[in-house]
Amino acid sequence: MDAVLPDKTFGTVSLEELISGQKWTVLFFYPMDFTFVCPTEITSMSDYYEDFHDLDAEVIGVSTDTVYTHLAWINTDRDKNGIGPLQYPLAADHNQQVARKYGVLVEEEGIALRGLFIINPQGELQYQVVHHQNIGRDVEEVLRVLQALQTGKLCPANWRPGEETL
Repeated sequence: MDAVLPDKTFGTVSLEELISGQKWTVLFFYPMDFTFVCPTEITSMSDYYEDFHDLDAEVIGVSTDTVYTHLAWINTDRDKNGIGPLQYPLAADHNQQVARKYGVLVEEEGIALRGLFIINPQGELQYQVVHHQNIGRDVEEVLRVLQALQTGKLCPANWRPGEETL
């Protein structure tokens, strides 16, 4: 997909490239730019980016907006309903094909649901969750799930990194 990269240039993101680099991928969809809940998630993911990076995971945010809208939003300060600079790319699924393939496209509105997918370095989907449009995701929970998946073991309910696995 076309994307706005962290250095504010236009480029592309590819799941195949991430897999070839043996990276975990945290792919999350959000409804649209310049809204109210979306910037809280997007900036929180960016604020925690180093934690994802330390876990050998790449983060990609996706909406059906264009790269031009993404860039305008990135160039708008957080205190003015913008998101400011990000540590990861925002991809543009303007033709809605990727959101449709992941089952998160609201066809009538042409926007994506709040879907989040964790994909392992072999390209296998390991986790998926879809939130209601009014509810933002908990980035610390995404990190916890990623760490649990990376143990390769059985992790009980409420498991936290450093605790016993089953």
